[in-house]
Amino acid sequence: MNFTRWSARLPGTQRQRRLAPRAVRRPPEAPAPAGAVPAARDEHGEPSAPGTAGAGQGAGRGLDDLPVRDLLGQVPALVALVHGPDHRIAFVNDAYAAAFGPREPGAPAREALPELTELGLLPLMDQVLRSGRPRTVKSRRVEGRDGGIPGAVGGGTRPGYYTFTCTPVDLKGPGSRRGVLVFAAEVTDQVEVAERLRVSERRQREAAVTLQRSLLPQQLEQPDDLRVAATYRPGGTDAAVGGDWYDVITLGAGRTALVIGDVMGRGVRAAAVMGQLRTAVRAYARLDLPPHEVLQLLDGLAAEIDPNQIATCLYAIHDPNEGRLAYASAGHLPILVRDPDGTVHRTDESTGPPLGTGGWLHTSASVPFGEGSAAVLYTDGLVERRDADIDQGIEVLEEAFAGATGNPQVVCDRLLRAMGITAEHDDDVALLALQHPVRTGHDAELFHNAALDLLGGVEAAPRARAFASGVLTSWRFPRELHDLGVLAASELVANSLQHGTPPMCLRLRRTDRRLIVEVTDGDDHLPRRRRAEPVDESGRGISIVATIASAWGSRRTPGGGKAVWCEFALPETVSRRPARTGRNTA
Repeated sequence: MNFTRWSARLPGTQRQRRLAPRAVRRPPEAPAPAGAVPAARDEHGEPSAPGTAGAGQGAGRGLDDLPVRDLLGQVPALVALVHGPDHRIAFVNDAYAAAFGPREPGAPAREALPELTELGLLPLMDQVLRSGRPRTVKSRRVEGRDGGIPGAVGGGTRPGYYTFTCTPVDLKGPGSRRGVLVFAAEVTDQVEVAERLRVSERRQREAAVTLQRSLLPQQLEQPDDLRVAATYRPGGTDAAVGGDWYDVITLGAGRTALVIGDVMGRGVRAAAVMGQLRTAVRAYARLDLPPHEVLQLLDGLAAEIDPNQIATCLYAIHDPNEGRLAYASAGHLPILVRDPDGTVHRTDESTGPPLGTGGWLHTSASVPFGEGSAAVLYTDGLVERRDADIDQGIEVLEEAFAGATGNPQVVCDRLLRAMGITAEHDDDVALLALQHPVRTGHDAELFHNAALDLLGGVEAAPRARAFASGVLTSWRFPRELHDLGVLAASELVANSLQHGTPPMCLRLRRTDRRLIVEVTDGDDHLPRRRRAEPVDESGRGISIVATIASAWGSRRTPGGGKAVWCEFALPETVSRRPARTGRNTA
């Protein structure tokens, strides 16, 4: 086809008519004022029109004087012009030929332009012919005939990306018909920049999530009487992580602290505040304080760390001797407790405002938590949705928890699926599940309790030694561990008789991993280990206990008074050996 006989017109535009040159009489030039710069003149000595100075030889030519073929042939973009229903080639410019090779005019595009088929443009071109409207596809990868597009460093070609625009055109000439102008602008640099940005954001998010996870427990402590599992899911796809955290802390004497919290906001600052609060909770937990006192200390610390940050926190303590879960909440969501009969209920509402607000006295509460019970602690990301009230989310969680069976890790996974938590979820989620399993058979033989009430007097210490000796013998402990347990019981009872007040109680407890000796009395003065002088007649009991035991400690009891305890780790040969009798000794 003879392309020079055609002209192209885009929809919505009209060709400009050439204006016939006319002679224009110019008025005589006024003399230039002194110091003025003379007007610019073209090469023929004529004054240049405004905006055309230095235009060269083509300054007097209009746009219509330039052939379309020359214009499209010189642009760096890829240009192809096709016509007819089978998109026969009318023209390809030099850039197109350099990228894909020369093309024979008149050949159908499906055969002569296979690259358009690979790029999926032929169906798009059909739509353009039918609708008369332009269509665009963005950032299509172009390999080119030599594996890329021209212009690579060192010669040759390199892979690149183009944005293709298919525009309907009217082709005038013999047998006027409609065609499609395919115009491809290179966007390789933009695509590469966007890809580098995505990679950078992904790395930043991975670093932020790694930081967040490094501030969380790498491995949960596993108490003797509870089974626990936790999970953390970062929300969204941006680099900002939240301040959700959880922790499990063994307090000694079989008691366990369970913590979950959420620092408001997102980003490294929220994660840093979370890390400081979690460290502080572990430090305060070592004091073995009631839950509300721990939150009271945290409240003051949170205001010191960052007055502009507010955090919620729930701190709970499980005591297997009492079979209850004591807790205090600072603006956090309620615990969900499932009773042995399968009934799920919430704990009472928050017992105090969020941390960092100050000026509030927190209080503790408790719920029964015996064998067969289970509970979940969670952050708002699990139940809060933009289109629903948070109470509705908690109700959905209650229903899911009622039917979630299996070990704690399985329960966590099922609750996440039931609440629709996916990788695209827009908020962080922390979830802590715990169970107090019902022990039967051989496992039940490894857990025993024995208690003796002491009224004081000179016969209390001998009675305590005899009781401890009999109980430890029935539990089939080796002689060395038996003697250490009796000695610890004797020293703790003697300390209580000297410094405490009635009522007193000696409690022995065996788990599958340790022996626990505990003495309670009515005085709230906590003992401390000190160095006894050679002439002192007392003050060595706690030092003896601390020396022979694996761990020891003391705490105030809720009803007034104190408890002093110590524990011994069981050897492997003893930890799985059941006692002689299957019932607890009282």
